[in-house]
Amino acid sequence: MRRQEYKQISRKRSGKRLTIKISLLVALIAFTFVVGYGVFLQKKATDAAKRAYEALGDRAKSELRDEAVEPLKDNVSILFIGVDDSDKRKDSGNARSDALLVATLNNKEKTVKLLSIPRDSYVYVPSRGRQDKITHAHAFGGTKGTIDAVEGFLDIPIDYYVKMNFNAFIEVVDALGGIKAEVPYDRVELDENDRRTIELKKGLQHLDGKHALALARTRKLDSDVERGKRQQMILQAIMNKAFSVQSITKYGDVIDAIGDNMKTNMTYNEMKSFLEYAKGGMPEVTAINLDGTDDMTTGIYYWMLDEEELENVKFELQTHLELSPYSRTLTDKGVEINDQNESADESVYTDE
Repeated sequence: MRRQEYKQISRKRSGKRLTIKISLLVALIAFTFVVGYGVFLQKKATDAAKRAYEALGDRAKSELRDEAVEPLKDNVSILFIGVDDSDKRKDSGNARSDALLVATLNNKEKTVKLLSIPRDSYVYVPSRGRQDKITHAHAFGGTKGTIDAVEGFLDIPIDYYVKMNFNAFIEVVDALGGIKAEVPYDRVELDENDRRTIELKKGLQHLDGKHALALARTRKLDSDVERGKRQQMILQAIMNKAFSVQSITKYGDVIDAIGDNMKTNMTYNEMKSFLEYAKGGMPEVTAINLDGTDDMTTGIYYWMLDEEELENVKFELQTHLELSPYSRTLTDKGVEINDQNESADESVYTDE
């Protein structure tokens, strides 16, 4: 072999070795970054989960459960509570739940049923000792009062709760880079501080956090039921965005957003368990709504639930949780229901 040809071959081999070394170095750097970012996120998430954790006194489990559930093996339910705790509401001492959604999760099927509860639904509110709007359950009984009211009229155990204020909602959506949602009409809406600064435009829109919140709250041009459907749509849009590959680098900002603006009785390990539902992609989510009729016979607006449809919804959720339908009633628990539409204390609630 000629000396010149040997040198050329040698240079080619050296070039290949250099390319391999560079590729390995890049792969090592990428791997280190991914692992480091993962460790960083885990530490960040662990700290945020500790700040967010809030047990419900000595309530280790729902009274409708024989034993505490484990998300990795049991079917469970989660109550999402959106709280209107703006300065205006804090000053009046009447923080209400502005959004209530119940999710039941079937572990075998990896499916989710998502029920929206209209905030003016007329149900028995234990913290008030009488029938009232379910939104008032939080104003008078806090998180536990809301859970008690939901368990009471749906006849299902509420295993976990997630309570977020408006700031958390806005910051989470912004951290994800916004969401796409269908806006039903043109309207100038209230912002998180109850000022009319948000302009919604009809059609499929890319919304930042403030506009997504306004869309979730608007109801004046249709109804609470339609608002519930929008809240379900928005929650699904957030889930889709959160589980997308493009959002991986945004998780740190999402964790920051919820860390100081969310409360839950889920531990960090329990939160991680729910990632099993997304391993094969987004789980199948079925939206459910509560039919009813408007009622102003007392001079106060209520959403009167259709009893037959309510029974169907209760059966659907119980079946999804693989529970035997409950035969108990509130009177079985020794609770005397006062059906009178007392108007006392209602004057403090002026709905916008």
